Amino acid sequence: MGYFDVPEIEFDRYTNRQLVAVPLAVLAVALLILTGSFLLYGTPVPLGMDFTGGTELTVQTTTPEEDIAAAFDVEPESVDRVQTEENQYIVQFSGADQDSEDLTEQAEQNLEQDGDAEIVQSQSTISESFGDEAQRTALLGIGVAFVGMSVIVFLLFRSFVPSIAIVASAFSDVVIPLGFMAIVGIPLSLGTVAALLMLIGYSVDSDILLNNHVLRRSGGFYESTYRAMRTGVTMTVTSMAAMLVMAVSAWVFGIELLTSIGLILFVGLAADLMNTYMLNVSLLRWYKFRGVGS
Repeated sequence: MGYFDVPEIEFDRYTNRQLVAVPLAVLAVALLILTGSFLLYGTPVPLGMDFTGGTELTVQTTTPEEDIAAAFDVEPESVDRVQTEENQYIVQFSGADQDSEDLTEQAEQNLEQDGDAEIVQSQSTISESFGDEAQRTALLGIGVAFVGMSVIVFLLFRSFVPSIAIVASAFSDVVIPLGFMAIVGIPLSLGTVAALLMLIGYSVDSDILLNNHVLRRSGGFYESTYRAMRTGVTMTVTSMAAMLVMAVSAWVFGIELLTSIGLILFVGLAADLMNTYMLNVSLLRWYKFRGVGS
């Protein structure tokens, strides 16, 4: 079995400004991307059918993939091949409510299929009103989770700087994956919202681990930081590897949602490494050596 050796970084070679500059720069870029996306498209990240409403058809057809969209009067939002089934595709129509029966009829009439098998294997519809309600509920859930996390952190440490370090890291750990989603076009859905909520929990866990070692255990600042890194970095890198394997495996088998979740968690965990051991460490070091002690 391989052994992952966490290197001991010489933090004393870098000033607090140097350490904090990189994570803040990455956060600023992510915020600029989200702002630009909002100004151009009306939303910081693309919204999936869970939040916009629409209709999804699963069709079995010998019609070439590039010709499937032409079979419908309305341009589909996406046409995705199902990797595990031959000649099977998922066709999504998002936005304004569509008549699912009319879309099913168009598919049956205009798509080709060998034999007498049904072309439309399944269909599902989400109304715009339900999508709007799901969107509000999801945003409320993220907000409540973030506020609840912030309150618990302040109650645990009862000091402003260590607490704000954890909150700032968690905020960045969510914003950076959102910027990544805007760049690569991963839509915000109930599944990807769950991934963002997981990142909030993971970020708090890794930051509390660091803060506990530095503030509540014996030893010097750098010794305590390295002890926390040996556990935290090993845990995070292992999780990143697992998420990457999940994303690749899901992509091979055509499971789009799991692919998206794996990529979001991989990017978020990478951001957590940077924020925990650069942003959080710099704030804690300032607090220990220049700030007001608890």
